[in-house]
Amino acid sequence: MGVVHLGTSGYVYRHWRGDFYPADLATGRWLPYYARVFHTVELNATFYRLPTPEAVEGWRRQVPRGFRFAAKGSRFLTHMKRLLETGEGLSRFYGLVRGLGPALGPVLWQLPPQMTKPDPGRLENFLAHLPPDLASAFEFRHAAWYREDILRLLDAHGAAVVEHDLLDVRPPRTTGRFRYVRFHGATEKYRSGYGRRMLAPYARDLAAWRDAGGEAWVYFNNDLGGHAPRDALELADLMGEAVDVPEAELPAAPH
Repeated sequence: MGVVHLGTSGYVYRHWRGDFYPADLATGRWLPYYARVFHTVELNATFYRLPTPEAVEGWRRQVPRGFRFAAKGSRFLTHMKRLLETGEGLSRFYGLVRGLGPALGPVLWQLPPQMTKPDPGRLENFLAHLPPDLASAFEFRHAAWYREDILRLLDAHGAAVVEHDLLDVRPPRTTGRFRYVRFHGATEKYRSGYGRRMLAPYARDLAAWRDAGGEAWVYFNNDLGGHAPRDALELADLMGEAVDVPEAELPAAPH
């Protein structure tokens, strides 16, 4: 039996107060509350700026054993340097997120949509400088990157190509040692929910992957309107995954 790590992209959303989070729950208690429901979260904060060691330690201390953080790679490396920085910038990023210790899961590298021309040499050089003991996933925002030579490079380094729904096409196949799936919104980017009917085929696919011994990391990024936690719980239920919502129940998801 494999495992599907299921959660949301980020957890600090004030519009989740009174929806996912109890209205009277202090913001400083949101992560422990979240970690009672889900066993993983995708850290968006690491994309926008490098966290302090104190912040990283704070995240680590607030979650139980077995919880996993997926850290989103710095936009300085993906959007500004376009994967060309493989020295101090990359070392600083990994030096900080390693502070999560055993709670650190995969690192997500999200490429900008402006990178429209695949560059195998640049990607291979970047991959060669990533720590081999940590998992990596790459989200391409332009379909031109879904070439077989690019996928073979990811395979060679054990990296996953991210499966997401922002493009009209999906990756032609999986790569690496695991799957990484991101749900960005059913009909409207970041703001629309999926509901049980739309999630059912994904649940069957992921459950079959899990039951065959595979590992997958799955995150919902449709945070507006509180859709992300509702859809994540709906998918968990469809897959037969046990969840526990403390203190307050979520509103019913649309069907």
